[in-house]
Amino acid sequence: METVKHETWNTPTPQFQNNKKVACGIFAILLGPLGVHKFYLGYTGTGIIWLILSICSCGLLTSLFGLIEGIIYLIKSDEEFYQTYQVGQKHWF
Repeated sequence: METVKHETWNTPTPQFQNNKKVACGIFAILLGPLGVHKFYLGYTGTGIIWLILSICSCGLLTSLFGLIEGIIYLIKSDEEFYQTYQVGQKHWF
């Protein structure tokens, strides 16, 4: 039986049409206290909780969490972000 070698140099990378990684990362870093990144991902309940935490902590807690979460979003690969936050719908970190 003949074995076929798989050539990786000409295999296209999968495209994720609805990948929101960069936008969410920027929203989390710049607008962290408002929870815009949560609403953008479709996590309305989590976004409301985020806003309540922001009001209770005067934005300090959610600013820090937004910065951390934005960095986490941006360092993940496109596929990992898509699978974790859009398909798997992981709401927190």
